[in-house]
This record gives sequence, structure tokens and C-alpha cells, in this order.
Amino acid sequence: MNIKVPYDKTYQETEIDDSRILGILTSHLEEYTPTDDQATLVKKAMENPIESPKLKDLAVGKDKVVILISDHTRPVPSKFILPPMLEEIREGNPDADITLLVATGCHRNSSKEELVNKLGEEIYNNENIYIHDCDDESMLVTLDEKLPSGGDIVVNKLAAEADLLVAEGFIEPHFFAGFSGGRKSVFPGCCSRKAVMYNHNAEFINSQYARTGNLDNNPIHVDMVAAAKALGLEYIVNVVINSEKKIIYAVAGDLEKAHQVGTDWLKDKAGVDKKEADIVITSNGGYPLDQNIYQTVKSMTAAEASLKDGGVIIVASKAGDGTGGDAFYNAFIEEPDVEKLYQKFLDTPKIETIPDQWESQILCRILLKAKAVIFVSDYDSKILEDFHFIPAKSLDEAMEKADEIMGKDSIVTVIPDGIAVIVK
Repeated sequence: MNIKVPYDKTYQETEIDDSRILGILTSHLEEYTPTDDQATLVKKAMENPIESPKLKDLAVGKDKVVILISDHTRPVPSKFILPPMLEEIREGNPDADITLLVATGCHRNSSKEELVNKLGEEIYNNENIYIHDCDDESMLVTLDEKLPSGGDIVVNKLAAEADLLVAEGFIEPHFFAGFSGGRKSVFPGCCSRKAVMYNHNAEFINSQYARTGNLDNNPIHVDMVAAAKALGLEYIVNVVINSEKKIIYAVAGDLEKAHQVGTDWLKDKAGVDKKEADIVITSNGGYPLDQNIYQTVKSMTAAEASLKDGGVIIVASKAGDGTGGDAFYNAFIEEPDVEKLYQKFLDTPKIETIPDQWESQILCRILLKAKAVIFVSDYDSKILEDFHFIPAKSLDEAMEKADEIMGKDSIVTVIPDGIAVIVK
């Protein structure tokens, strides 16, 4: 069988005997044909909000309205979502003072070019836009309520002072929050860096429930929902997009109920049953998601979910931009022993969580389960080895190395795009 997995803007491929292939796990999302065009999907969702009044009714008498919007790192088609939201708010209150609050989380500020590209010239030039800065103490306030885990809820002042707080966003699998969308517009979207670090702590990341596609008993999700409720997020419009970044499904309404309907729909399309194998081959879905090692950990978690203990993961990723984070990389330089590094993370109190600690921790978890992780890339072999990967320049070379470790009769599962699936 010819096996192909995305790599940058092309593919890596190899041939494996059919008898060795246990399964090829792919999402059915790309097979889905949407019922309407993008704008109509959003409009119909807003006409039928889930367990919520319509946005125009919520806006009646609300003078100070804040819409949380995604930043440049998220391919949310805001050009199709924001116009009907703005229209309904102004239908409910023509004099409403509306602010678009860019929910950057801990990301850098979005540039003018990035916002124009995302929002369109008309919205950028005519609406009041404010970019959240998680380190700007002058624009942060601490709510009276605490997180269920005990942490402070420190949020953007504009969101806290709004008469009506709503959000747009998109739903995709997330490797420890379960799914994106919904409550994530608030937490981490418009929270302080310290609050985000507290939520992304080692204990929560270590939870068996903090996994792709799972919200039940997920401690990270529980805190996020609590923060969104405490801040008063009343209404969301969330979409699901395909590989072309086009809207194929939309929900609107209650923060939790609408989000749940959306995540259930996506899980049905992207969910795959695990096929536990000796060798699991995957990729980060190619460009632009395989630009660095940091992001590539996400697809490794899909491989991890279908890997037998002591098996081999093969991941293909261009990683042309490098490690993806100094703190992420330096953790493995400062403590080369993976078991000691993993324990160091587990011993770190919530309040002392540092940036990117969770990514290093998850990679440690994967490295401790697998006998080896073979990283197919043109990137610097020395740096790949610093992360405890076995470098390979091609999928053929990677399979040769995997067979040397596991044997030529070992069973193989292929997950062509580890980002796109939810392994159940």
C-alpha cells in the first residue's frame, strides 16, 4: 500500500505491505457538503439560537456592547460572522456603543494588515477595535468569583464593564482543552497572562480527561466555562470550517448549550476509533500547521492515542520555522533526562506555571510512552535530537528505522492528518 501524509505544501510517502496496516484513520469532515453558503449558514444559526433569545433581543437597552473576536492566529471567517452580529445588535439598540475586543490570549498583538485581512476594510475602518494585552495591568480587573480550581479570574476591563458581552469563534479539536470555541474567547482570550498560566498547570495537563475531543470532567474546560460565566458571556456565534477555511456549519446562542451542539457535531464528523499499533505514522497536516516543532506536538497526541506502550511514532513535519518557542526548547536542554523533566513539571505548583510548560510536559508524556519518536524533516538534526527525536529525511528512511526497532512484521496505523481527527 502506498502511504501518503501531508508535508509542507506536498507529501511524504512510502510503501507498506497491506498485511501490516491495521487502519488508516481520517476525518469525514472534508466529505461533508454544507447545506448553504457561508453567510446563510451563519444567518440561519442566528435566526434559531440554541437556548437563548435572539441577539437583537439581548441587545435591547444594552448601551455598552463588547464582541470578543479571534486574533490573527485563528482562521475564523469573521467577514461572514460579524456583519449579521453587528446588524442584530443595532436592530436591538441603534445607539449601542460597540467595541470589537480582539481576544489575543497571550499572543502578540495583531497588526493592521492582519486585522484588515480578517475583518475586511469596512469593519476595520468603521468599528471601534481594541486589542487585548494580557500584560497591561491598567486594563485588567480581578473578578470577585474564583475559578473552581481556586485561581483568580483576571480579565480585560472592557469586557468586565460591558452591559452585553458576546463572542464569535470557531470550533476545532484541541489537544488539552478538548475543543476550541465557546468559553475560550474569554479564557484565555481576554484574561491576564498569570490567569492563563494558572489554568494551563501541570496537574490539569496531566489529567486523563484533558485530551483532544473531551469536555467531560476536563479540569481545563471546567475552569474556562466558570470564567466565561463569571464574566457574563451571554451569547456566541461559533462555526466549523473545512481545510479551505470555509464555514460548513454554524451554531449560535447560549455559551454552553450552543457550544455543546457544535462540538457534538464536529466529534461525529472527525471522531475515529483508535487502532492500537506498534508503529503509528502521522503528520501535522502540512502547511501552515507544520511550520515548527511546538505545533507538531499536537499531531503527536493523536498518534499517542493509537500507540501501544513501547511503540514507535513517526511524524512528518517541515518545521522550517524551528522550535516554535525558546522556553519549550530550553526545557529539554536544561534537563536532558525526560523522566526527571516530566516529574519537575508535575511538582510545579499551579501558581508557578511558566509559558509553554504544558507543551514540554505533553511531549515528555509522549516520549515516555513511546520507545522512539522518529521526526521526518529537513530541519536541523541536532536540534531534533535535543528533543529526543530520531531524525529522518524521508518517510522511507523513517520506516526503515522503525522496523529496526519494532521488527518488519510490526503492525502499523496511519493517521495522515493528526490535527484533523479525534481519536476515541
